[in-house]
Amino acid sequence: MENKTNKTNVIPIVVMILLFGMISFVTNLASPMGDILKNQFTIPNWQGTLGVFANFIAYALMGIPAGNLLQRRGYKTTALIAVAVGFAGVGVQLVSGLVGSFGVYLAGALVAGFSMCLLNTVVNPMLNRLGGGGNRGNQLIQYGGTFNSLCGTAVIVITGLLIPSIVDARISDTFPLMYTAMAIFALAFVVILFTRIPESGDSGAGKAAAGSFRDLFGYRHFVLGAIAIFIYVGVEVGTPNILNKWLQNPELDILSDTLDDDDIAASVTGFYWLLMLVGRLIGGVVGAKVSARRMLSVAASAAVVLVLLAIFIPASVKVHFLGFNGAQGFGFNLIPLSAALLVCVGLCTSVMWGGIFNLAVEGLGSNTERASGLFMALVCGGGILPLAMNAVVDIVGPAGYQPSYWIVVAGFAYILFYALAGSKPTGRGAKTV
Repeated sequence: MENKTNKTNVIPIVVMILLFGMISFVTNLASPMGDILKNQFTIPNWQGTLGVFANFIAYALMGIPAGNLLQRRGYKTTALIAVAVGFAGVGVQLVSGLVGSFGVYLAGALVAGFSMCLLNTVVNPMLNRLGGGGNRGNQLIQYGGTFNSLCGTAVIVITGLLIPSIVDARISDTFPLMYTAMAIFALAFVVILFTRIPESGDSGAGKAAAGSFRDLFGYRHFVLGAIAIFIYVGVEVGTPNILNKWLQNPELDILSDTLDDDDIAASVTGFYWLLMLVGRLIGGVVGAKVSARRMLSVAASAAVVLVLLAIFIPASVKVHFLGFNGAQGFGFNLIPLSAALLVCVGLCTSVMWGGIFNLAVEGLGSNTERASGLFMALVCGGGILPLAMNAVVDIVGPAGYQPSYWIVVAGFAYILFYALAGSKPTGRGAKTV
């Protein structure tokens, strides 16, 4: 019976993992777009980050409605709506390149963010449930995260290849990526339409949602986990975002020994996402044997150490690092040791999403779909914390890049607290874990 069930779930699992990849593809495009916007419209760092902010603030606006939609209409309908909205969002961003409008681009980023929120609301509880929760559920989320990281790495590296000079870049330079995203969304819509997606017994078309969001606040481990998600997404996005800007800053000229500063900066940042892929793949392999709590504790501890070292080690201390030299291809280049350490943080952040989500929803039962919606609302941290980090840089000046990472240190410290103590269920959840 178990084997039959596993075979039946293969197609839904594959579909959810593919959607996981689309989330990263569209979301990560917003980061290099910030550099393009900054130069095309001559705006400060924090305004260039508004595209990322719009993409993530959409989660705050859509998270709870997405949870309600999932609870009432089910996984398949929610996924179809999410894919259609994603197609529209990328389409609006494409139009912004045609008309050269910063405002239109931000509108497109907001609409795309609505889609990413809806997709995240679907894929996380679905993969966790298809795996039966516990270690197996965490394992499937880590595998989904692996493909997520692959797409995230690809979009950063390809953007670097499409844009030889970030100073002269325009939104229209990224059209090939936007066309690709729209094509994938269209294909995903057709595949989902004809795929049987198993629904929760407590959701489905025409069924009223039981309980309310207030019920979730009776679970201490969920509330603290929701805060951890807010912080996690912020530091996950903020770490490579500031790293890329730091390496590209013409005043600092950190990569003076390289052949092409912009290509090297993009490829170094791309390695951050590549290491997230590696870490998630490892997390998926060991996820069935190692608890989410232990995995999260180790990752958060290592992240704190790496970022602290990156803050205190001077940028003048350099190491050889593999990067892309434009027409010269790949080769080793001198980059700050601090930058290399920040790239390694990708290994730590790789397993955090799955671990936090898995721990936070344990014992929620029929409230899981609604909890996923509230989780998604707090993903807006991915827009708020990077904005704060960029504001530090604008206030302090070029010397503010490394100090801005104190925000990241504080974030990882909280995640470590959650792993060690905050994730232990009390009250209602204590009996079910």
